[in-house]
Amino acid sequence: MRLDLCTWQEVDAYLERSSGIIIPVGSTEQHGPMGLIGTDAFCAQAVAEAAADRAHALVAPTLALTPAPFNMAFPGTISISPDLFAALVREVVEGLTRQGFRHLYFLNAHGANIAPLRDAAGDAPGVAIRSWWDFDKVNDLRRKHFGDWEGLHATPSEIAITQATHRTVPPGDAAEPPRQLSTDFIRERAGDRHGPPDEHRRDFPDGRVGAHSALATPEIGREMLATAARAVADDYLAFCSGGDPAVD
Repeated sequence: MRLDLCTWQEVDAYLERSSGIIIPVGSTEQHGPMGLIGTDAFCAQAVAEAAADRAHALVAPTLALTPAPFNMAFPGTISISPDLFAALVREVVEGLTRQGFRHLYFLNAHGANIAPLRDAAGDAPGVAIRSWWDFDKVNDLRRKHFGDWEGLHATPSEIAITQATHRTVPPGDAAEPPRQLSTDFIRERAGDRHGPPDEHRRDFPDGRVGAHSALATPEIGREMLATAARAVADDYLAFCSGGDPAVD
């Protein structure tokens, strides 16, 4: 159930039975020749809504304007500073907590969000921060379908989800595999630790970072979405019950 599609009376009634809410967090940035600019936001929202259906939870509006400075040399990317993003997160937490929400579950889909999310809300009581790919069963699927071609950015797993939920863009330049990345490079750049925008576009001119986006299919996307939704729903329910929510 989406918060923005509810009336305030419906939210009031919801709070009588539950104090939990899932808050999707994405980005608005390029995702290569066949990836939609809203890919991260779409993935976060789709997984959140599917998980919420299973857990009978409320889903907040997606936070889609987040830090993506390294992609600003690609048209269409909108980036805000980490400080502004962290301030927004703090106010979201404060506002929802004041209204009676006690279990705020941030579901992230953009690597550069992780550090400012943790800085802003990581120590707040009643807050959990997860990325949709944090779960073993999700990563098993990523390895099964894409192996090392999952890469770091414009990944076939996230593009497969948007193919299942939105539309499929012809591969174009993405039909050819990109330069494959070393394990050391992937480890060093995890969390979207990329260089300045002009340098980043020079090194990855079509926007993909080691990811063979053309391996994505809507069928894989539906499987990925269902698997992630089950994992997130279980983790969210454990978090709300006061148990020990742990990434499986």
